[in-house]
Amino acid sequence: MMNEQALRMTDADHPPTPEELGEWLGNSAYSFWERFSRFIGETYPGVFSPEWLFGGKKHGWSLRYKKSRSFCTMVPERERFSLVIVFGAEERAKAEAILPRLSEETGKAYSEAATCHDGKWVLLDIGNDSAFNDAAALLAVKRKPKAAPGKQQMQKPSP
Repeated sequence: MMNEQALRMTDADHPPTPEELGEWLGNSAYSFWERFSRFIGETYPGVFSPEWLFGGKKHGWSLRYKKSRSFCTMVPERERFSLVIVFGAEERAKAEAILPRLSEETGKAYSEAATCHDGKWVLLDIGNDSAFNDAAALLAVKRKPKAAPGKQQMQKPSP
């Protein structure tokens, strides 16, 4: 069984390069990583400047999208791409209103997420089109899209 550290990119010397990300995530997860990055850039043009954060040896590197407050954080894990979305009190009501339209997996992740003083921390595994589309819908709850997402949301990832 892998320990937690083996799941995360923990080389503190530098943020991961695209090549390192591709190798760490694997082809499938990396294609979703790239696709999700493009989706955010196209749907919220000029809004966010992604920032690499190092969370120490336990949490490793993550890519945060933030304006005045956190939007989402992309977490590269071994052979997996996860997304963290923190919902404040008002956002939780809006998110819960759309949960019936989302997949069972997303509903379960949302209901099992810890609620802290600063919000509900939802961790989603973005490994298929359903999870991708659910994450896009949940992000629209946090911030109304600035531009209509092209066909990016519904495209299949390239092999």
